[in-house]
Amino acid sequence: MTVEQVAVIGGTGEEGLGLALRWARAGIGIVIGSRSAERADQAATRVTELVPGASARGLENPDAAAAGSVVVVAVPFEGQATIYKSIAGHLRQDAVVIDCTVPVAAAVGGKATNVLGVWQGSAAQQAASLIPKGVQLCGAFHSLSAVALHDLNSSLEGDVLVCGPRTAKPVVRRLVEAIEHLRFVDAGPLDNARIVEPITALLIGINHRYKVDRAGIRITGLPREEQAPGPAE
Repeated sequence: MTVEQVAVIGGTGEEGLGLALRWARAGIGIVIGSRSAERADQAATRVTELVPGASARGLENPDAAAAGSVVVVAVPFEGQATIYKSIAGHLRQDAVVIDCTVPVAAAVGGKATNVLGVWQGSAAQQAASLIPKGVQLCGAFHSLSAVALHDLNSSLEGDVLVCGPRTAKPVVRRLVEAIEHLRFVDAGPLDNARIVEPITALLIGINHRYKVDRAGIRITGLPREEQAPGPAE
């Protein structure tokens, strides 16, 4: 399974831009999506400056969503529903959408170490309710430090827990493994995003207590090279 291009909605933010930089470094074409075409262009230029030879361009969110079959949404929770409503009608029927949203309480003025309750169960499940039927959605990349993503002189480490339909996971796995030293871990169906997403708030607290900025997670006891397949989801 190869991924030649990925659209990053929210690619002007710290997390989205950090992911775009890492994928550009792996030779994947980047489309930066933003509500502002100017800001999208600026972020794309930033990618090409930091990653010589990278292919990157900026578009407004709806056009970015329509640009390819792999779409990553890395936006703050407070804007998630609005963003999805703006791109839903532009997604390809065969698209795989990867949602990175975490419903931290900071979205409503609370602490980043607390998590908001979401009616659908998780931010990823809320996102899935806002896209056309047939478009597959996974939740992933919640626990990666934006600071670490931007530090291109250092390798990342840790596991990426991926929730969603099995048929979409090979695409997500390709994006995980395109970033050196990260490991894909199949975390089950999308329902499990309600467990995975709050880990980010936990890591924020750990970073604060230990005065670091890139705490991550690692699941032990798994096969070294290949994850054992689970039941159909």
